[in-house]
Amino acid sequence: MEGRKQKIMAELYDITQTVEKVILIGVSTGDSDMMKESLDELEELADTAGAVTVGKVIQNLPQIQQGTYIGTGKIAEICNLIAETGATGVICDDELSPAQLKNLEEGLGTKVMDRTLLILDIFAARASTSEGKIQVELAQLKYRLARLVGLRSSLSRLGGGIGTRGPGEKKLEMDRRLIKDRIAQLNRELAEVKRHREVIRSKRSREHVSVAAIVGYTNAGKSTLLNKLTGAGVLEEDKLFATLDPTTRMLELESGQEILMTDTVGFIRKLPHHLIEAFRSTLEEAKYADMILHVVDASNLQMEVQMAVVYETLKQLGVYDKPVITVFNKQDKVTQQETLRDFKADHTVKISAKTGEGLEELKSILEQVLKEKQILIERVYPYNEAGKIQQIRKFGQLLEEEYQADGIYVKAYVPTELYGSVC
Repeated sequence: MEGRKQKIMAELYDITQTVEKVILIGVSTGDSDMMKESLDELEELADTAGAVTVGKVIQNLPQIQQGTYIGTGKIAEICNLIAETGATGVICDDELSPAQLKNLEEGLGTKVMDRTLLILDIFAARASTSEGKIQVELAQLKYRLARLVGLRSSLSRLGGGIGTRGPGEKKLEMDRRLIKDRIAQLNRELAEVKRHREVIRSKRSREHVSVAAIVGYTNAGKSTLLNKLTGAGVLEEDKLFATLDPTTRMLELESGQEILMTDTVGFIRKLPHHLIEAFRSTLEEAKYADMILHVVDASNLQMEVQMAVVYETLKQLGVYDKPVITVFNKQDKVTQQETLRDFKADHTVKISAKTGEGLEELKSILEQVLKEKQILIERVYPYNEAGKIQQIRKFGQLLEEEYQADGIYVKAYVPTELYGSVC
């Protein structure tokens, strides 16, 4: 009976979702090869969002056109391409101004999106925790508030697709005052999230627990590495921004020392500033970590560019003076062995998170970095101070312990901040 009802409903309503066909547009003001790579990445983003790319257009210009993003002649060319391919929309590789969005829609007569909207849409689909949803909605509303008039005409033609996840059309149809009220409410909720994170960080500091922030370009293999090291069970998928919400797990090293491994959201070139602001409390896990684990996809031809993007994003977040371990991942996919360097890193290691290759060497480096932040002590504790040895066991690395007539002889490494309380 239930199956018959579903069949009738399917006949009455077309419940299948139409796959969007898009044309990608980029403006090259310098290196056209870089623009080609950027459009290839934009195609990956479109695929992640559920769209099919049916065409790519690159225009060489001294600078991006302020009013229309591309030249008027190119608009006419793209109109013909839309007709030929049956495209349902276009995606520009840069963030469009409200004027550019409106003028392009009028000139092309189709839905117009930009790189920022596309990334925001993917984040909206990936967010699963309440914190992630707050951050995404805030970023989307801030982006869309400035483009409310242009987006209304676009959304009125939509039944779904890219740009409609998250807040959606209903919220965009509220007046500006209501949207601003919603933004203010989300900011208050985000402030509460920030306070909660600060409490957790403060607790870690009191307990002298070291933290390693795992950062890297999206799809570099951060989640796979975290799973392999700690058994975290985080989603692994060969797609951009497969995981969005940060995960923290404890890793016990061979010496018995423990270190918290915190996964962060992947970086990408032209990461929307709305996202950086909304996700600042999450991204700042790297700022307050004791060390940075920079995961690089060594099989990617754009590896050098991706590394530069990661360092630039860390700079924007105010992440300085942290020991950096650069992990050249995906060695199982590398076809040509070459010298891999990162002059900004303190340590480098080749691994394959998928196969486990190089993970023992990585753990040894983690041990080494921890030791560099510790002080070697060698002394005899009176028996009435045995409680201090318990602190050393918990937060340091006990190398030798011997019970003598006058007390307990101890040789150990202890965190710098613990030294004063145990000596």
